[in-house]
Amino acid sequence: MPGAMIDFPGGREDVLQPRERVVIITGNYGSGKTEVAVNWTLSLARLGVAPLAIADLDLVNPYFRCREAAALMERHGIQVIAPRGEQFHSELPIVLPEIKGQLRRDQGVVVLDVGGDDVGARVLHSFAGSIGAHEMLQVVNAYRPFTDTVDGCVRIQEEIEAASGLVTTGIISNAHLMDDTDVDVIVRGAELAVRVAERRGLTFRFLTAMRPLAAAAAERTGLPVLVLDRWMVPPWKAKPREVGPLFKV
Repeated sequence: MPGAMIDFPGGREDVLQPRERVVIITGNYGSGKTEVAVNWTLSLARLGVAPLAIADLDLVNPYFRCREAAALMERHGIQVIAPRGEQFHSELPIVLPEIKGQLRRDQGVVVLDVGGDDVGARVLHSFAGSIGAHEMLQVVNAYRPFTDTVDGCVRIQEEIEAASGLVTTGIISNAHLMDDTDVDVIVRGAELAVRVAERRGLTFRFLTAMRPLAAAAAERTGLPVLVLDRWMVPPWKAKPREVGPLFKV
């Protein structure tokens, strides 16, 4: 399948391995955190990380949630924890027992894709006492409102921490302007994200780039790069599906 084998320019696979068994992905609305979470989880499956699970905790954005790529990830051996059937589009945290079970395991990796901003991060309080050693990574898109400055990024970060009761441990740069993204956009965004990490004494984990730009971004920055393939497609761009008649007559 095109895009399933996710590679890392410069042979930096070790840098992109999770540092704890529980990985929490946060970020404000429009940061692209779900695309990052899905691609990173697929990359871990490619590296043989197992057991591997991803939990959909995005209760804010109905259009870009990792459950939309559930079939793809399950084909690669990833357990996707999300509502099913009639509850697929639910915005309620209705799968807490399964998530708590993952958090209590002592093997494998579980990725939590948490809703944007402090509102979405409040759901993490549901797991008080269940989350042990973990990474909580803020995805930063320097071209979104409120995260186009270091101060703005730190403000969002502090709001998420206050709402979740957890502390951010690292930064991921996901700088993009959708179809207008070029290498300069990625480089400038990474520079801002590095400054955010330095301001708060955090680890800069990696930057992201769509596949055609990844090698050039790695060469320009010297930073580890997670290659992205676009899996999160808004409904207004999705190809129309064939549907049957609405009523039988």
